[in-house]
Amino acid sequence: MKGLIEEIVKVLVDHPEEVQVQEVAGEQSIVYEIKVEQSDIGKVIGKQGKTANAIRALIRAAAAKNGKNAVINIIS
Repeated sequence: MKGLIEEIVKVLVDHPEEVQVQEVAGEQSIVYEIKVEQSDIGKVIGKQGKTANAIRALIRAAAAKNGKNAVINIIS
């Protein structure tokens, strides 16, 4: 799923080479930290958070197939 998140975010931003995704796995949940350049934060979040919520929904659905909970944090 880490690769999926990277590909989605790289398409959205102006500086795809700056995109980094870290995965922190626990027993019941996985936390993904997305780091992008400061100027690209708004593009990843989207108007009223709609883009970020869509990414979160997609990843939550994929994680649910594996019986886990996924959380996404966007960091500059």
